[in-house]
Amino acid sequence: MNHPPSASIYNVPNALTTIRFALAIAVMVLIPMARYTSALVVFSIAASTDWMDGYWARKYGQVTKLGRIFDPFVDKIIICGSFIALVGVAESPVISWMATLVVGRELLVTSLRGMIEGSGKDFSASWLGKWKMVLQCAAVVAVLIHLQYEAPATWLVV
Repeated sequence: MNHPPSASIYNVPNALTTIRFALAIAVMVLIPMARYTSALVVFSIAASTDWMDGYWARKYGQVTKLGRIFDPFVDKIIICGSFIALVGVAESPVISWMATLVVGRELLVTSLRGMIEGSGKDFSASWLGKWKMVLQCAAVVAVLIHLQYEAPATWLVV
């Protein structure tokens, strides 16, 4: 019985996901530093390139087991990390119960994905899940814009 060759993990989609991971970490560093415009730009790049890795992987046959795990993991780091970082900002409208709901939902979905895919079934993202991600990203963008214009510029204080 012939099996198709497994795709190498060294490919464009996994490289894009790795870059998004680094960008997510940068956002979580920038928010507590009150660098809201920089955080907004970096977050927007990370969030807007999310679709590229999956599109590329499917189009060019570069879907890997690593990518199927790493991509949703990075999505969760971007969203959960941003919400958690925003809770730590005094002027932020994001409060702890909001971040807890976001993180809790992501943990639940990740657990379900592991169980379902572990039994050999597919648990790819649905359109509802993709729209949820768009709305969460829009919320982070809105809060960062709010903070940029409403929060005192504490980084100017020497």
